[in-house]
Amino acid sequence: MSSTAMDRGSNTPEDRSDVPSRWTTPRVWSLAAAVVLVALVWGFYAWDGAQTTAVLSGTVRAATLLVLGAMCGMIGERSGIVNIGIEGQFLMSAFAAFTAASISGSLFVGVLAGVSTGLAMGWMLAAMAVGLRTDQIIAGTVLNIAALGLTSFFYDRGRSLGQLKYQAVELGPLADLPVVGTALFNRPPLTYLALILVVVLHVLLLRSVWGMRTTAIGEHPGAAATVGIDVIRLRYLNVTLAGGLAGLGGAYLALESVGTFSRAMTGGRGFLALAVMIFGRRTPLGAYAAALFFGFTTALQGQFQLNDTFDIPSQFVGMLPFVVTIIVVAAAGLFGRMRDPAALGQPYEVR
Repeated sequence: MSSTAMDRGSNTPEDRSDVPSRWTTPRVWSLAAAVVLVALVWGFYAWDGAQTTAVLSGTVRAATLLVLGAMCGMIGERSGIVNIGIEGQFLMSAFAAFTAASISGSLFVGVLAGVSTGLAMGWMLAAMAVGLRTDQIIAGTVLNIAALGLTSFFYDRGRSLGQLKYQAVELGPLADLPVVGTALFNRPPLTYLALILVVVLHVLLLRSVWGMRTTAIGEHPGAAATVGIDVIRLRYLNVTLAGGLAGLGGAYLALESVGTFSRAMTGGRGFLALAVMIFGRRTPLGAYAAALFFGFTTALQGQFQLNDTFDIPSQFVGMLPFVVTIIVVAAAGLFGRMRDPAALGQPYEVR
């Protein structure tokens, strides 16, 4: 056998040392982590059912807002647009939803106001990043600063919702299931809506013509344009609609999760949503799994503060979700490298 043939034979996937073992793939690690997590949850539930149920309920509550923000950023990035303005979209939409609901006495009107505000802010981001071809990081920063300033200026400390807040809706016998019954099937309406949107968006992004076109304009907008896709129009549409998801997140925060509004109440959750999106590999189901993980750290630090578990200043306990975020994102290489869309952050000019 010639040396060339031998070289070719030694270059097969089975003989290459750089091919990862099937036992080190991201799927195997994720499955192992899921098994360990389920075992821990069952163990804690057997030890203290009430405390475990409270933590799981807090996990779902925190994860709902995070996954709505992650889906907002995901649609934008799959279209080639970086959106760091999710924090501002959350805050402005929460303010609009709270104000509209308190004036009208209707939670539904409040949700419409929050979603409409999110859509408007999404359009403004698209106008700056797509239409004017402004630096996308600067465009998102403008939204964040504007939302913080406007909501702080117009905030009325005396306004309140009273008893107006979305209440839990039991889903029949499912709500009586052990461990997950209360956490997943005894939730207010916007939580159920968010779960439905996760599934619907996952199917649309990965299985529909719109999803394929969205991927195309994020990977190679020039090639997409040659086959008849209006890149500018689709980017405008996607970023605007994505803002509606952030608007729903703001309405959820003000009308269901907290039940009021206060200055800077988002507390960095918009930036956490970006970490959730990255850790979830820019897929809705992956983002929800990541949101549950980050939501668990948030719920855990809340229980630590409530029970005075650690004799340290509360600010250090409150740092837990953000410290975990830094560690997880820094160690994301253990779960396989994820490539950004090729045209992410690059303005597109019609030729």
